[in-house]
This record gives sequence, structure tokens and C-alpha cells, in this order.
Amino acid sequence: MEIFAIAIVAGIIGLIFALYLTMKILREDQGNERVQFIGQAIREGAAAFLKREYTLLAIFVVIVTVILALFIDMDITGRVGSSNSLPATAISYIAGAIGSAVAGYIGMSIAVRANTRTTVKAQQGLNPALRVAFDSGTVMGVSVVAIGLIGVTILYLIFKDISVVAGFGFGASSIALFARVGGGIYTKAADVGADLVGKIDQGIPEDDPRNPATIADNVGDNVGDVAGMGADLFESYVGSIIATVALAAVGAAALGMAASSAFDSNLILLPIIVAAIGIVASIVGSFLVRTGEGASMGRLLWSLRTGIFGAGVLVLIGTAVAITYMGLDFKLFWVVLIGLVAGQIIGTSSEYYTSDEFQPTKDLAGQTETGPATVIIGGLGLGMLSTVIPGVVIVIAMWLANTLAGTYGVALGAVGMLSTLGITLATDAYGPVADNAGGIAEQAGLEPEVRERTDKLDSLGNTTAATGKGFAIGSAVLTALALMAAFSEVAGVDVFNLRDVDVLMGLFIGGLLPFLFAALTMQAVGKAANEMVQEVRRQFREITGLMEGTADADYASAVDISTRGAMKQMVLPGLIAVIAPVVVGAVLGASALGGMLIGSIVTGFLLAIMMANAGGAWDNAKKYIEAGNLGGKGSSQHEAAVVGDTVGDPFKDTSGPSLNILIKLVSMVALVFAPLFL
Repeated sequence: MEIFAIAIVAGIIGLIFALYLTMKILREDQGNERVQFIGQAIREGAAAFLKREYTLLAIFVVIVTVILALFIDMDITGRVGSSNSLPATAISYIAGAIGSAVAGYIGMSIAVRANTRTTVKAQQGLNPALRVAFDSGTVMGVSVVAIGLIGVTILYLIFKDISVVAGFGFGASSIALFARVGGGIYTKAADVGADLVGKIDQGIPEDDPRNPATIADNVGDNVGDVAGMGADLFESYVGSIIATVALAAVGAAALGMAASSAFDSNLILLPIIVAAIGIVASIVGSFLVRTGEGASMGRLLWSLRTGIFGAGVLVLIGTAVAITYMGLDFKLFWVVLIGLVAGQIIGTSSEYYTSDEFQPTKDLAGQTETGPATVIIGGLGLGMLSTVIPGVVIVIAMWLANTLAGTYGVALGAVGMLSTLGITLATDAYGPVADNAGGIAEQAGLEPEVRERTDKLDSLGNTTAATGKGFAIGSAVLTALALMAAFSEVAGVDVFNLRDVDVLMGLFIGGLLPFLFAALTMQAVGKAANEMVQEVRRQFREITGLMEGTADADYASAVDISTRGAMKQMVLPGLIAVIAPVVVGAVLGASALGGMLIGSIVTGFLLAIMMANAGGAWDNAKKYIEAGNLGGKGSSQHEAAVVGDTVGDPFKDTSGPSLNILIKLVSMVALVFAPLFL
């Protein structure tokens, strides 16, 4: 029981630290009246979006809760609602949905308050601005892991059955998918509308206050890249712990251990203690992030890496002590190390292919010399090529982890990869805050050096975001594989025989699912962006004095268009992801569902990496030109780069990131509903 107590205490420490950072950020200067006005508009838009999104999702959660209570809990206990029984899986599902929603809300809430304060700090220097933005990211990072670990631990203590706690992961996955898709559609509709009309039609700078889509664009950074990402990685984090505990529990049962003995066996406790160590390590690592004035992109990257690597070393030390103390085989330490190293290699690979410090993105920028067509071709090729290193790394990590500790090792590797999520997520979540700060500086008419500093942080944020997306999809693959292994154990399917037609049918269905999902989300962005473009053009056409700066844009109507578009377009992709595994399992059986999981993991992983890295490279190629290279802003090269970036926006911020949730969600749904397919 002491391990469970340590986990809960570690989670509480994380929440206290997040509260401390929040209070520290809120004490900072909010800026002049104009800065505060813009910040207030962004806050109101973000809050309005989340309120509408969560209201819609509440209906979905209620429906799924009833289904779980009737078809899963009743099937397990036979007496739901009696004095001796509870709808346990349904309760866990609600807890997971609430936890995911709260994690996303906390991240967005602090981000929309840190943006103005980052702008003010950028007037003082680069490091003060970095500290405020990074602290806001740390609030979300630490909150995500703290809420996730506390939730899993308490539910497992209450129900003592990991198959019930899987409902917690299902709830987290459900909210994460809709939050990622809805937020991604919102932010990219606004971004594409702002870029196409502002930069190309009107020839005005990014974040120019005359552009009606600017506030919607700033809001989108928070609801998509902060709230959506927080919900996404919350789900990854709890999914990896649940999968590892599930495999340990199945192994204990296979050895004939009684339920009371299996409940707190050391293999079950190990992922929980590793996660607890990771929370403390992430807090310590956050204090190591510092930089100097005038730092290059390389220096800025290393300032963040120092914190991440420091946290990783602390996790390894703590894990070694825990494994020794618990009397476990020390091979498990090497499994955790494999997970951490694999995550860093995948993240670094994404950084190499997307940062304008390296040749691939510079070469892509050079292709703007011959127009937008070659930029699109080059970006697609770069994205496809960038799948090789992550693919090989995942294969090697799986092979080593499985050799050392079987499928349990693969799951534990995912826990190791995500153990430093508190700080890894912070390096991702700070980027939108810096992006917002730059937009606020532009709209408030602050000194040019303020925008130069925020642009440096924003450019770094694009790179760390690409790194974070690579890290997220890498961990998603290991987590999904572990969940699939747990599903096969629960469903009693030892082998997925490729000569079995049912397995092959499932394999093809799973293989096409990520492409269908990506197509729907891409088209959703296109439809919502089209409405935004028409609205922005209408305002420039009809509002007298808007272009001259003597009249104000109608920001509220643009915000409303993005919100309505996201709400309308996110429903179908989300429902397909939840319904598909249930239908395949019910109609074709458990073997076909296993084939579907395999197909979705393989194609989803590669497609997600390709889209995320192609989008990141297109974005940074544009920024490389805007920094004064290859003709700079206003040149034909810049116009071609803007087209590439516009295509890349839904690639890297909507469809690509949503795919890692898809592959975990279908695996989690399969695990939760496995009793129906026996």
C-alpha cells in the first residue's frame, strides 16, 4: 500500500507546484490597456469555445456511460444497481472524461493569462519572456501527470480490477479525441483564413489588428495546441499505465495468484512508482530551463533539453532504486531506459526534419524559388522520408523491450517514455503562449524588438511542437501495442493468423481507418476555413476604413464562425473512431478486431509522423524566409512558402496529432468492450 500512497502524494505535490506556478504567473504585469484588451478578447473567445465543446461532449459522455453500465457492468456483475454492486466501468469512464477535460481546461486557462504577461516580459528580455511562457506550459504538464496518476491510483484502490480502470482510459480517450479534433479544426480554420486573406490578398503582416481573423487565430492556439494537446497526452499517460498494469495482472492470474495477491504485486506497482518518480523529476527539471539574451536557436533548444535530460536522469536513478528495493529483475531498468531513449531519438528526429537550423527545412525553403507546387512536392517527400528513423526506432525498442520482459516490457517502455511528460509537455505547451505573445505585441503596436524576441520563442515553439508530436505518436504506438496485447489476453485470442480471412478483413479495415479519419479532418478544416476566408473578405470589402486602420474589425463574428465550424465538423470523425471497433468486434469477432488494431497502429503511426513533420517543415520554411532569407517577406518565395504553410497547418495541428489518439482510442475501446466479443 505504501507505493499507492507515494503515487498519490507525488500527484498532490504536482498539483501544489502547478498552483504555485499559477500564482507566480498571475502576479506578473499584464501590460498596458491595449495589451489587456487583446488578452481579454482571447480569453473570452477561448472560454466560449470550451464551454460549447464541453456542453456537446457532456451529451456524448452520458450516452456512453449508460451503454457501459448496461452492456459491460451488467454483463460482468449481473446485478447493476443492487446494494452489492456498482456500475464500476461507467464510473471510471466518467472520471476519465472529467480528468481529461479538467487537464485541458487548466492548460488553456493559464495559457490565456500567461500570453499578455509574456508580451510584457519580452520588453525586458528573452529569458524573462521564456520563463513566463515555459512556466505556463509547466502548469499544464505537471497538472496532466498529477491528475492522471491520482485518478488511476485511486480507482484501482477502490475497484481492485484493472479492467474496470480501463474505463478511465476510455473516458480520457473520448474527450481527448474530440478536444484535439475540435480544437484543431478551430485553430486551423482561423489560421488559414488569416493567412490567405491577410498575407496574400491584402499584403498585411501576420497578426495585423486590421485582420478580422487575428483574435480567432490567437484563440485557436490555445484551444487546439494547448487544451487539445493536454487532453491528448493525458490520455497517452494514463493509457500506458493502465496497459502495463493490465498485462501484469493477466500474468499474475496466469501464475495462479489469488486476486488479493495480484492486486499489489510488484510488477503491477512498478509502472505506478515510475510515474510518481517522473512527476518529481519533471518539477526539478523545470528549474533548469534558462537562456541568455540574444541566444541562437541552438542555444534556446539546449536550454529546454537541459531540463528534459535532467529530468530523465533523475527518473533513471529513482527507477533503479525502486527496482532494487522491490526485489525485481534489474532488466526492467533497461526497459525504462529504452523507452526514455527511444522517445528522445524520435523527438530529435522530428526536430532535425522540421527546424530551420538543419538542412532539410533549408532545402525546402529553397524550393520556393520555383513556386508553390515544388514546395508542396518537397514537403510531402520530406514528411514521408521522416518516417524512417521513428519507424526503425520503434521496431528496435519493441524488440529490445520484448526480449527483456515480453509484452509487459513493451508496455513498461511506454511508461518510461512518458515518465518525464510533466516537462516534455511543458516544452510543447509553452509554444502557443509565445505565439500569442507575438500576436499581442503586433496588435498592440509595441516596439519591434519585442516582436523579434517573441518570434524567436515562437520559432523555437514550432520546433518543440514538432518534437512533442513525434514524442506523442511514438508513445502512442507503444501504448496501443500494449493495449492490444491486453485485449488479446482478455479476449482469449493468442494468435492473429494472417491466413484467417477474418483477421485479414480486420487488418484492411484498420489500415484504411487512419486515412478515412485524416481525410475527414482535413476536409473539415477546408470547409471551416472557406467560411472564414469569405467572412474576412466580406469585412475588408464592407467595413469602411478597415484597411486604412480608421475602423475596427468585427472579431466576434470571426470567432463565432470558427467555433460553429469546429462543433459541426468534429462529430463524424469522433463517432467513427468510437463506433468502428465495436462494430467490427460485434460483427466479425475478436480475431478480426485484433487485425483491425494492428492495421490502424501501423498506418496511423506512419501517417501521423509524415503529416506532423511535413507540416512543421512547411511552417519553419516560411519563417526562415520571413527572417530575411531568400528574398524575405513580400517576395514571390515568401508567397510560395505561405501556400505550403497553409497546406501544412491542418497536417501538423489537426489531422496528424489526432491520429495518435485514434490508434489508442480504438485499442482502449477494444479492451473495454472485450467481454462482449468473447
